Amino acid sequence: MAGEWIDSLLLLSIPIMFFVSAWAHERRANWDVAMGVAIVAFIISVSTGILSIAGLVKFGQGFNWVTHEPVSLIMLSLISFISYINVRYSRSYMAGNAEEERRYIRWLSITLGFVTLVVVSNHMILMLVAWIGISVALHQLLIFYPGRQRAVLAAYKKYIFARIAEILLLAGVLILYYEYDTWLISEIYATVSQAESLSYAGHIAALFLAGAAIIKCAQLPLHGWLIQVVEAPTPVSALLHAGIINLGGFLMIVFAPLLILSDIAQWLLLIVGGLTTVLAALVMMTRATIKVRLAWSTMSQMGLMLVECALGLFELALLHLIAHSCYKAYAFLNSGTEVESTMKRRLAKSVPPTRTDWWLAGFLASGLVVALVVIASLPAPYSPWVLIAIALTLLIAERRGRMTSASVVSMVVLAAILMIAYTLQKYGISYIIEHQPTSVGLAGDLWMAFLFILFFIGYIMLRYHRDHPAVVNTWRAFYAGFYLDEYITRLSLRVYPTKLPERFKPKHLKIPKEELFK
Repeated sequence: MAGEWIDSLLLLSIPIMFFVSAWAHERRANWDVAMGVAIVAFIISVSTGILSIAGLVKFGQGFNWVTHEPVSLIMLSLISFISYINVRYSRSYMAGNAEEERRYIRWLSITLGFVTLVVVSNHMILMLVAWIGISVALHQLLIFYPGRQRAVLAAYKKYIFARIAEILLLAGVLILYYEYDTWLISEIYATVSQAESLSYAGHIAALFLAGAAIIKCAQLPLHGWLIQVVEAPTPVSALLHAGIINLGGFLMIVFAPLLILSDIAQWLLLIVGGLTTVLAALVMMTRATIKVRLAWSTMSQMGLMLVECALGLFELALLHLIAHSCYKAYAFLNSGTEVESTMKRRLAKSVPPTRTDWWLAGFLASGLVVALVVIASLPAPYSPWVLIAIALTLLIAERRGRMTSASVVSMVVLAAILMIAYTLQKYGISYIIEHQPTSVGLAGDLWMAFLFILFFIGYIMLRYHRDHPAVVNTWRAFYAGFYLDEYITRLSLRVYPTKLPERFKPKHLKIPKEELFK
């Protein structure tokens, strides 16, 4: 009997190690300990995941508060890997002030402990406690520089929205317990998987969980804090965008059987996530600051992930989550170098695509996508393939870029390779988590296809016709983010007022007279 508990305790030891290591930095920041914990966590999660997915060892026979599902093990491996990279980068980034180093690594370790605890939790209350713990610990990192007004304002708004998400999650958890008489996620998953419909309470629970995921993923209009937290240390931004903000999508994957039986929850994700996907991607095009562009990109990617969940493409959502986490961790930690690269691209001459280029690229990209769908007999939904066709159209049409130039043949070959690689990855991840058809059907598919086409039109307008009189006002609206954050900020400060730190103004600095005549 004791042996059946070893595997569960092994996974539970990962968050415990992060928590314990937080107290190893009381006298000085011990970076070697923090990196060692991340490496051990990565080894445990990867080895357990390989054995579990391969079916060589059957886990989960002991302590049922801990999950051994392949999705959780993959997430645990991803978080451990990013944790090591983040800690290693932070060692150089935070060097120079012993007190700041200790404070930073302490809260970073606690945050990582709660993130890993959410991933390994099979008990809904344990998951809820860890979810709240992430918000509390992350808040300390977001206000790491308490004198920065924008950072404090962003953390303040994040604090309010996090409490709303936690209330929704708590309500959903309590309803699920009332409906299924169990706190274990695995038992709810098994029961709902066999059901053909949900009760009224089940639909409300699914709606609450979807709402919590939307807020966690910083979807419109509750997005402003994600843009402004770039004032926090760069490693904190990398951790937030590469790991923590993805937990909304992870929550939808965990409760996948519940989501696919609830029309209202699916349409909430399709409407909010779909609009955020398109609008945030277009707003990103108007921004110049690297970190701000990355933040808007994260919002768009999170919206697309929620849309994938609403369409039943949970295998694609998991693949998207993994790829986005790795990319955003690299992008934020490499943002200093990206500034120079961006300046070079802007100063270099570019050849805009001609009308013939657009028609040719559209024909070739659509032909590749349609051929793959027909040959492989791919099932619905088809709106993701519309997005892929748009992406390949841009790839081929814009082959004469600012820094490089390529032929049509080479771009078509590259497009085919990318499309095949994407399909193989999608099929590969489907062995871990399966596609589940949802009830939104053709209507949801057409809605997303319509939004993707609007994105394509908006992209061409903002990139190649921004000086046209009819586009000038549109550009301004996108640059301002439609002023949504301003309205939400005013509402937040009116409902729950707070005092922000005073901004330092050198021109208004008062110097005593005796100091002037020394």
